[in-house]
Amino acid sequence: MSSEQTVTRVFSHLLRRFPFIVRLPYLAYSRMQARYTIGVAAVIMDGDGRVLLVEHAYHPRFAWGLPGGWIDKDEDPSAAILRELSEELQLNARVLRVVHSSKTAPNHIDLAFQCEALSPIGKLNHELLGFQWAARDDLPAVKRFHRQAIEFAGERFQGGEEWERV
Repeated sequence: MSSEQTVTRVFSHLLRRFPFIVRLPYLAYSRMQARYTIGVAAVIMDGDGRVLLVEHAYHPRFAWGLPGGWIDKDEDPSAAILRELSEELQLNARVLRVVHSSKTAPNHIDLAFQCEALSPIGKLNHELLGFQWAARDDLPAVKRFHRQAIEFAGERFQGGEEWERV
């Protein structure tokens, strides 16, 4: 056994005996890394390929867009979009897959999920003024990220490809 392997073995033995040692460099490293907020959006299509859009009460530039919101601390992204759909639309849904991700602002990343509605839309909460089902070629002005997510999800819809379940 080489001296390098011996040092590695001794170090490994110490880590196994005192696992908290690994946390110290991780904590230091994590404090030096950039912090990001993460948003989630849902692309939900009906049987005719129309996409669900909502009118956001608090978005002045692009009132219409995909339903969604922000991920809470330590929340799983797919759980976050299902929570947002339930809170904003009283809609039960199932996540099928991620269709788009992008850094859309400094220190902000958005994830778009293809979702399947499992219930009708219920009462809208205070964050939304309305909703509509829109044909993909007849969308109102929406954020670039939303348009791209709709396009990517629509390509799969039009191609008739089966979605993998997550």
